[in-house]
Amino acid sequence: MNQELIDIAVERGRLIERISNQRQILARDLQPVAESLHTADRAIISVRQGAAYLKQHPEIVAVGVAVLIVVKPGRVWRWSKRGYFAWRALSALRRQLTDLGVLARQRP
Repeated sequence: MNQELIDIAVERGRLIERISNQRQILARDLQPVAESLHTADRAIISVRQGAAYLKQHPEIVAVGVAVLIVVKPGRVWRWSKRGYFAWRALSALRRQLTDLGVLARQRP
């Protein structure tokens, strides 16, 4: 019985060592992915901070839109139409994905 416990302990030690090696290999192999995700996280944080700043200062958006309308009214109208149709397409896609159960239903 005592030899059986020793064998189990030795096997356990081997498994722990094997797991440790696998973790080190996995960490090394996933390093490029971690760096890419870190870059993406920084970009998302920057966009969110910019959006929050614009929400706090809507006059900047209003001045920008006014300048565009004065400088290039045709271009503004064209991009407004494109934006509207893109928004409608995205809304329809989101609605279809929700109906299929791919996206969770949004609360009102």
